[in-house]
This record gives sequence, C-alpha cells and structure tokens, in this order.
Amino acid sequence: MKKMTPINHQTRLILASSSIYRQQLLSRLQLPFEVIAPDIDETALPNETPSSTAQRLALQKAQTVAKLAPGAIVIGSDQVATLNNMVIGKPNTHQNALKQLQMMRGKEVIFHTALCVYQDRLPTPFIQEDDVQTMVTFRDLPDIELEAYLRIEQPYDCAGSAKNEGLGIAILERVESTDPTALTGLPLIALTSMLRQTGVLFFRPNC
Repeated sequence: MKKMTPINHQTRLILASSSIYRQQLLSRLQLPFEVIAPDIDETALPNETPSSTAQRLALQKAQTVAKLAPGAIVIGSDQVATLNNMVIGKPNTHQNALKQLQMMRGKEVIFHTALCVYQDRLPTPFIQEDDVQTMVTFRDLPDIELEAYLRIEQPYDCAGSAKNEGLGIAILERVESTDPTALTGLPLIALTSMLRQTGVLFFRPNC
C-alpha cells in the first residue's frame, strides 16, 4: 500500500476559488488550506458542451493558481447548470432570479459540477478530474411563493436561484446525485478520493 503523509506546512493545500460556499464545504474536511481566487475568463467557448465548459474551467483555475504556488495541491471547481441544454447562470438580480425559477418550475435541471485536483510534479504533473452531475427537479410553485422565497434568501449569486443548503430546499422536489455536496459547488466524496491519491491522510490514529 502506498504510504500517505498528512498535509503539513511543507505541503500547501489551496482552494482556487472565491466562492464562500466552496470554502465552507472544504472546511468540513478539517484540513488547513489557503484560498486564492484565480483571475480567468469564464466565458464558454463556441460549440462547447456544458460539461466540457465546467471541466475546462476547473482545470484552468487549478493550473492558474498552481503557477503561483509551486508544489502546492490545488483544488479547482466550476459548475454549469442547464435546462434542456440551455445554460442557466447566476441571476445577479431579483427579476432575473424570478424569471429563472418561473422557467424551471416543474422541470429537471442538470448541474455539472467539475472538479480538478492539480499538483506540479516531475516529470509530469498530478491531475485528477471529474464531472459530478446532479439532477434537480423544481416544484411547480406559484409566483407568490417564488417571490417570497427570493425576498427571504436572496440567492442572486447562485446558478439556478436556489440555495439547496438553505431555505431553497423547500422549492425542490427531487435531487439525484452520487455526491451530496456537488450541488452546493464542491463534491466532497470525489475530492477526498482525489486528495488521498496525492498522499493526504485524513485520519491519524493517536500513537
């Protein structure tokens, strides 16, 4: 069995993201980590599938930050939501959020949450990638309830206009995924598997 060593001051773990939601999720692993927001263009390329967009951006985020921290283990992630192959972005405003929820009610939305763990190594870098898909069915609710929800939680920085980790769960009818935290933005089951392959030890017996 490959010997694993814990994260320490010589092995930096960096989250390449400005998302507070991803930071909160990564904190659950009880590992010391830093946060560096990558400065990249997140525009989708022509004829690029939603899954390809998410995976490309997750890798690009990780690679961009890795250049600033040689040898560090860098986590990149990106999420793209689609309804009937149409990309649904962050609403940013109340009116846009209402339009999104009206469009999605009673329908299934697919969230592609791409994940990349990257570390510069010789002779070749360590790269692990995955696209965790989450199928979300929204309840067919009237405008008055959608308006009330938005006024309470104001999820204007969330693709799909609903915080499933908060009150937004009440407007969802069904969630299907192999990784329960993927919908919030960081699939921890996939991530812990990738980090183990870099040598991260999560549980250290007292001895």
